[in-house]
Formats: sequence, structure tokens, C-alpha cells
Amino acid sequence: MFNQSRKLFGLIFACVTTPLVAFADPIPQEGDFWRSEVNAGHLPPVSKRLPETPLIVDLAAKGRSFGVHGGTLNTMVSRSKDIRQMVVYGYARLMGYDQNYKLRPDLLLAADNEDNKRFTLHLRPGHHWSSGDPFTTEDFRYWWESVANHPELSPAGPPDFLLVDGKPPTVSFPDATTVVYEWESANPQFLQTLAQARPPFIYRPSAYLKRFHADFTSPEELADEVSYARVKSWAALHNKLDNMYKFDNHELPTLQPWMNASSGKKIRHQFVRNPYYHRIDSNGIQLPYINTVEMEIVSGGLIAAKSNAGEADLQARGLGFRDIPILRKGENDGGNYKTLLWGSGAASQIAIYPNLNVTDPVWKPILRDVRVRRALSLAINRRAINKALYFKLAKPGAMTVLEKSPFYEDKMRSAWAQQDMELANALLDEVGLNERDSYGIRILPDGRKMELVVETAGERQEVENALQIIADDWNDIGIKLVMRPLDRDILRNRVFSGTTMASVWYGWDNGLPQAYTSPAYLAPTDQVFLAWPKWGQYYQTGGDVGEAPDLPEAQRLMELMHDWERATNDEARTKAWHEMLEIHADQVYAIGLVSNAPQPVVVNRNLRNVPEFGLWAWDPGAHFGIHRMDEFFFEGGKG
Repeated sequence: MFNQSRKLFGLIFACVTTPLVAFADPIPQEGDFWRSEVNAGHLPPVSKRLPETPLIVDLAAKGRSFGVHGGTLNTMVSRSKDIRQMVVYGYARLMGYDQNYKLRPDLLLAADNEDNKRFTLHLRPGHHWSSGDPFTTEDFRYWWESVANHPELSPAGPPDFLLVDGKPPTVSFPDATTVVYEWESANPQFLQTLAQARPPFIYRPSAYLKRFHADFTSPEELADEVSYARVKSWAALHNKLDNMYKFDNHELPTLQPWMNASSGKKIRHQFVRNPYYHRIDSNGIQLPYINTVEMEIVSGGLIAAKSNAGEADLQARGLGFRDIPILRKGENDGGNYKTLLWGSGAASQIAIYPNLNVTDPVWKPILRDVRVRRALSLAINRRAINKALYFKLAKPGAMTVLEKSPFYEDKMRSAWAQQDMELANALLDEVGLNERDSYGIRILPDGRKMELVVETAGERQEVENALQIIADDWNDIGIKLVMRPLDRDILRNRVFSGTTMASVWYGWDNGLPQAYTSPAYLAPTDQVFLAWPKWGQYYQTGGDVGEAPDLPEAQRLMELMHDWERATNDEARTKAWHEMLEIHADQVYAIGLVSNAPQPVVVNRNLRNVPEFGLWAWDPGAHFGIHRMDEFFFEGGKG
């Protein structure tokens, strides 16, 4: 039996202890896709390709159907680099979230957590890369010693999430299936980071990459490879080929359910089932059920039309609420698909971010005055936006966590979010902005009109439509809204440099935090929170760039984040979360408009196990990832 050496390790978390369920050992079943390769002796049989202890999926417990192998699933993205979505959707992670957003071992057999300081990762014996090479601690050692700590490959050293108080962990490799990470102080977000939509990949396919590394290959052989690849150095070559997330090197072994079978830039990329994938159903059928995924690169504006024409078997990326009518029309006109409406996992579908670090000397103190931010929020008619843009299907309110989070409170969603023009005007007058021109627009201290330029990425029509409604609302309190659509990269660079007064984006990616979720994105730790880019830069660079937070509420957010990091129990972590959310609700760092706007998901009528009511969320969730796309299948095995 392939599973004779099964070992059940206890999974211990600081936040939750979950009993493991024992399954009877299913007999592995060889599918048709690789049968000819097995018969020809090019591949071992499935019982030899699986780990000794594969991850056995209990489909019945999830209310899902047992599937069959077969079929090609068609989907679309709008940029060549977005083939990386196959890593997101595939969601093979060391640790992963289940459908209830609880952490579970995935690629790992188990993980032991001792006080958030010492983590012991247990690998599955007999696990292999898609190339057939063993997946062992040697792959973790290679990354840690020869990549993360190699001055030519990683000049900045190990990634930030592995540094606690600026210090890296001690990493050891007791045997071929055990890796130990240990810190002097707690690192409570370590396991959660491993489950991200974009995982950190603390391992590499060492057998493949060593031949491109100066420590393992002769200079002569490396010189030939560097010359052939037309790059400047062996390090550049290694970094080019070592692209686990980009997923564009078809020769790089993977642990994902599908492996890239296309080389170079193409209009259509093909991904085929990984013969060594570690998951099986309780009937012994190796996942994924679907044999092939074809991902077409199309113009973003054509995704809805091509979905309407039946060219997608599974599509959500590139579709928005505005596309629902055309999708439903195609569905009703006999299209072989149905349009599901999932919820969004973002804290807000649309959020306006006043830039507290704007370089304009007049606007800066104005936007830093909480009374101005409150007035801007109070003036907005969110109900009108919900009715006009979302047919009342979204939920108007300020930006805060969603109802499924244990930290949700109605008072935070309603904070400064009920339209009150009288109070908004009174707050602006109180600030001293009570002089107006003949059109009723307020006058800034330097004599300019109070024209607030709000910049957008120009990618979502609903944003522009919402701002047009808000423009009328703000005009009634004496502020002229000037909308400026820009390219996404240009917008972010302008925000980061302090040129932008205000910008629009989604709310927090993670609107579903739990006690074990790091609240770092609520504190000024990253420039991508568009309200305080320079504060984030200051934290990210250790003070070399940017500005130190100089408002007491922002400084308190940093203290609370550190309190969460030092906490030893859920009660203390929850306390930190609540106070941080209360500060955000009170200070209105981001002006949320609506949440829970429906996300259309186009699904082939023959595709099974796709949730009727799911959540479209980047992190946690990895979009389709948390719903386990490897368990989707076509009725009869054909798309």
C-alpha cells in the first residue's frame, strides 16, 4: 500500500486546535490523461506518484459531488503577465484556508506552533515536484541558504515577513521531511503568510535550479547558459528562471494542480494536470479533475462580450457589476452558461483616499484635519450610489470589516456615513473654510478655489459614475470635485510621491480578518495604503525614505499593531483589532462608499462543484483558490 507509513501529526495553533479526521486508505485510480505515459514507462503509476500520505479530500463533508477526469476549461485574462493567476487559482500552499477561512495544512502534512516562536513544518513523505524530483527539506535549505541569504540573488537579504525586530529566524533541517523556523520573539503571522494569495515560496525546486547557480555549477557551464539566455550574469539568469509566482517558465517544476505547458508569449496559454499532485478524493481519484486549462489573453473590454458569446467556462476576473445585464441576456438567449452573483471580500467596493502626505503646502493641513475628512464623508449620498450603480444590492456605509468577520460592528459601518449636509457644512466652517466665491465654492487660505482633484486608475466605469454623483454632493458643501483618470502605475507613482491629493481604489483587500490575521494593513506600514504613502515608506525602509507618522492616532495604530504582535492569546489580539478599527472609523482615513457589491461569475452549465454563493476575495481567499478549483469538474468529463 502506498500509504503504509501514514503518520498523523497534531496540528497546533496558538489560536485554534482542530482534530484531524482519519480516512480509510483509498486505492489510487490511474486516469486516462497520463495512462499512455505510464504504459510507455515514462511515468510511474499513480500509486508511486502520490505522497505516502496524500491529502484526502472529504467532498461529502463539503457538500460536493465526486468528479471524473477530463475536459478543458477556458478562461481569460487581460494581460500576459496575468497567467500567474493560475498560481492564485490553483492555491497549492504549505498552509491554506478552508471554505470556513480556517488554516489547514495543504502541501504540509502538519505544522506545530510553539508560542508563535518555533514552527515545525512536517512535509509529506514521498511528495514530488511535477518533474518527478523529490520535494524535501533540501528544497527549503536551497532557498534559505542559497537564495534568500545569497548576496547576489537577494541583496536585501531574507524577506521582511521573516524578520522579527529586524532579526531573521534560525532555520534548521533535522531530516528530509522536517523544517524548523525559530525566532527569539513571536512571529504570529508566519503561518498566515504561507497561505496568502501570493505566497512567499520559502522553498525552490533545487534539483532544477542548482544547475544555474554558481555554488553548484562550473563557471564554464554557467557561462554557456548565460550566453544562451542573453543575460548579464548567472544571478540574472537564475532570477529569470526562478519565477514561481510569475509561472512563465514552463521548465520550472511546480507543486500546483496544473503546470504550464506553454513557452514564450502567446495569445493562448495551456496548463495541464500535474501528474504528481498531492491531493486525491476519497475514491482514490487524483485531483485536479479537469485535465487542461486554457487561458486566453484578450483586451479587458472584450471579456464580458466573449463571456456572453460562451467563450469562457469559468470567468470572474475582468467582469464587474455593470456587465451583469449583458451576461444575463446571453444566458437567457440560450448561452451554455449561468451567471452567479458572489459577494466581494474587499472591505469596500469603492473607497476614496485623501492623501495625508500630499506635498501641496495648503492642501496638506486641510486633508490632515479629521473634520474635513468627516465632512467629505457626510456629504455623500451612498444610498443614491447604491441605487444607481448596484440596484440596491450593495450595502452603503463607511469602510470597515465585513459581517463575516468577528470584529464587525454596525456602528463602524455607519460612522460618519449617514448623509448630513448641515453637519458637513458646519464642520468645514469650523475649520475656517467659510469664505466662498459667487458659485458657492469655498476659498482656500491661499486664495485658490477649493478644487479637490480625485485621481483614479481609469479601469472601472462604476468609479467614474460614483464620482459624478459625489461631485454634485460635494458641490453642495462648497467643494468642487475634479476627476482625473490615469494609468494604474502612473496613479500609484503620483500617490507615492505625494503629488496626488486624493485617489480611488478598493477598500482593504481583506475584509474578513480573524484574531490570527495581522492588522498591519490598518497601521502605516506600507505605502500602498493610499492615505499615508510616505508614512508607509518610512516604515518599509527603516526611516531611510518617507516621513515618520506625526499624528497621534496614526502613532497609536503602530503601537496597537505591535501589541497584536506581542499578544499571547486571542483576547489580547481581538482587543488590538477592535481599537484599530475604532480609530479608522473615527478618523476616516478612507471614505468607503458601499460594500458587498455582487461579483458576476460566469460558469459553464456542465461545470460542477462551483459554489452557488461564494466570495470573490484576493486575500484571504485567492479568488477561486479557496473554493478549490482542482475539485471542479465537467459532467461526463467534457466541457
